[in-house]
Amino acid sequence: MELGLKGRVAIVAASSQGIGRATAEAFAAEGCRVAMCARNERTLGLAAEGIRKQHSAEVLDRALDVTDAAAVRQFVEAVVAKFGAADICVTNAGGPPAKGFLAATVEDWHKAVEANFMSTVHFAREVIPHMQRGRWGRIITITSITTKQPVADLVLSNAVRAAVVGLVKSLANEFGKDGILVNNVGPGFTATDRLKELAKSRSAASGTAEKDIFDGWAADAPLRRLGEPREVAETIVWLASDRASYVTGQTVLVDGGMYKGL
Repeated sequence: MELGLKGRVAIVAASSQGIGRATAEAFAAEGCRVAMCARNERTLGLAAEGIRKQHSAEVLDRALDVTDAAAVRQFVEAVVAKFGAADICVTNAGGPPAKGFLAATVEDWHKAVEANFMSTVHFAREVIPHMQRGRWGRIITITSITTKQPVADLVLSNAVRAAVVGLVKSLANEFGKDGILVNNVGPGFTATDRLKELAKSRSAASGTAEKDIFDGWAADAPLRRLGEPREVAETIVWLASDRASYVTGQTVLVDGGMYKGL
């Protein structure tokens, strides 16, 4: 199926590993010019070089903190200067620590808001004017199944990710007239380093073996397995494509059926 993405410029945040890296790879495979950012310069550089070699893709990579509004602005400016556009923007950031409500400090809340909500605000503010000029744009946020179904001991994610959905709906309503589609992707339990950290935290708290925790997560999904980063990435690429041209303001779960609601 032709996705209509060849030559488009795709920005992917937090793309040195996990779902972010898989997403950058998927866009490169479709012929996009890709801009990648992450905090760890070395890990990011290795990921970018791997994508360049595998897909003969044009890749811009820059180390930055997505909570730094000025750094995000300079990054988007560099992307537009190099590639001439900012057609697609995938916002992403590492999830907040696993904690219950009383264990979470005020500082934890501030950090979660900055990383998992304000980072999306920063990117949206910078890319929307460029998308308006081109009368075409895609903003896709990566959040979590927690936007639909809270997960125990993830109170920070449960609350802050839901705020992102409110922003997604608002942006979709306001900028649809400009040809800009805004959607959210909510992964379920996906085989990433972040999930390993969560398993380790729960194992330490409960005394349950990490393998048993992973097995329990897999058993909770009708497909009886964890997701793979590429499966989330392929959904993101579809939402960015011409094949999803009448989809906006939506949350698409990639969770193996784990969400129990209707």
